Amino acid sequence: MNTYGRFPISVVRGEGVRVWDADGKEYLDFISGIAVCSLGHADSGLVDALYQQAQTLWHCSNLYWIQPQVELAEKLCRESGLDKAFFANSGAEANEAAIKLVRKYWSLRDKPGCEIIVFRNSFHGRTLAALTATGQEKYHQGFTPLVPGFVYADFNDLESVRELINDRTGAIMVEPMQGEGGVHPAAPEFLQGLRELCDRQGLLLVLDEVQCGMGRTGQMFAYQHYGIQPDVVALAKALGGGFPIGALLAREEVADAFIPGDHASTFGGNPLACAVSNRVVDVMVEPGFLQHVNDIGDYLKNHLLELARERQDVVQVRGMGLMLGVEFTRDIMPLVELCRHRGLLLIAAGPRVLRFLPPLTVSREEIDSGLERLSKALDEWTVS
Repeated sequence: MNTYGRFPISVVRGEGVRVWDADGKEYLDFISGIAVCSLGHADSGLVDALYQQAQTLWHCSNLYWIQPQVELAEKLCRESGLDKAFFANSGAEANEAAIKLVRKYWSLRDKPGCEIIVFRNSFHGRTLAALTATGQEKYHQGFTPLVPGFVYADFNDLESVRELINDRTGAIMVEPMQGEGGVHPAAPEFLQGLRELCDRQGLLLVLDEVQCGMGRTGQMFAYQHYGIQPDVVALAKALGGGFPIGALLAREEVADAFIPGDHASTFGGNPLACAVSNRVVDVMVEPGFLQHVNDIGDYLKNHLLELARERQDVVQVRGMGLMLGVEFTRDIMPLVELCRHRGLLLIAAGPRVLRFLPPLTVSREEIDSGLERLSKALDEWTVS
């Protein structure tokens, strides 16, 4: 169906940070499947994990215990400081599960039909409740009636949140760094203020780390930069390194609201996905891995800042780790096309923000090569 604005290439092979199209042209992939291929393309460890599991067990109903799933749940709970995990197949599904969990939790506490405070410019997925939680009207058009129970505050504006809290409020749902909304990190005082507000008002803090989680910002979870602990976290994208999986983590009191029959997923937490994801987590907790993300992210960001100082059309360079955006004063899609022609794959985050999401394993040499291609594309864009 006509659901994607596709670029006019067919990617047929990948290795590390590079991909090749059907015509044999090579590209530096600084999108990594939109923050998905965290260890690059065709990582040998992930290939081996998938191969070994495929020889053992492809699928098993969640009516039975699945060993790789239990192992993955233990690892994610250990790294997050949360207590229980539910596995789905995507970020939208993880967010849907989070929304259902919040509603079920409060229905058991005499607050059925609770409201969730979400944020303008946010993005939480394409399913109907996740779509409603998304604070961008362009995604709502044509899909009314939307799901009731969501109210919209302004990101990085704590007062706008306070003004919305009433006796129906049950939770605050927020991305620590807005991705599709333009690569906007939460200010420390904002995210810490939300935690304090939830504690004071008895609300749940739900974090959508589908794009910014799993090492992308230089910490395993983006909220760890802020010194807070959420009640619920949604994950996906980088968790599977390219294999479809989503996860919902929650502290025990909240997770216990779900009982058998409340929520489920036929393919969620299947042996193949969990075997691959176990390998992803094992790599990310290896000494030096996250430090590399921080170091190489700073390297890329500093060079982007240097580039920005030489131009009059750059508004801001922002982000953390290897989730970075450069905002321009004009529409950047022509620049995306020029980069593609020069063998560099980038995407937009809104009409004027160029987004950088390379694999977390990217090297300095690959960053340098990408920046060289970007610089040439910028020169061509400036002339045009």
